[in-house]
Amino acid sequence: MEITPNCVVALTWTLKDTLGEELDRLEEPVEFLVGGTDLLAKIEDALQGHEAGDRLDLHLEPEDAFGDYDEQLVFLEPRAVFPAELEEGMTLEGLPPGASSQDAPRDVLYTVTEIYPDHVVVDGNHPLAGIALRLHLKVDAVREATEEEAGRGTLGTGFFRIGEA
Repeated sequence: MEITPNCVVALTWTLKDTLGEELDRLEEPVEFLVGGTDLLAKIEDALQGHEAGDRLDLHLEPEDAFGDYDEQLVFLEPRAVFPAELEEGMTLEGLPPGASSQDAPRDVLYTVTEIYPDHVVVDGNHPLAGIALRLHLKVDAVREATEEEAGRGTLGTGFFRIGEA
């Protein structure tokens, strides 16, 4: 079966930056809905017409992947508004109550990048923002999406999830 909108593809991949450093490897196939919000548009476009067993090598510029790095999404917040068990690398949905940055988007996933005794640095950029990527994909399987899957617009797979900018 060829890949078309509203089908489900099972993919494996190796994701590298342009210097060849491996950023992610998916060895067991994961299913994504084509025509929903699971995959980036450039990946969906490249997959059209392919079938199980096909391999693709894609080069994604930041604007085709996770966007340019936006320094306006980095905030310094008081340590006291965060839970005691905070660690670098943790992600938070929005900023906690009491955050001082009133203009910070509330519906963004923030990563804790640095913790100081009195302050915490949080970054609302995707961890791969500003990075050109090389993606080696293998199509492991293709099937029709169920009505329920197509209606939801996602299989819930988060890696390429298109979030609010």
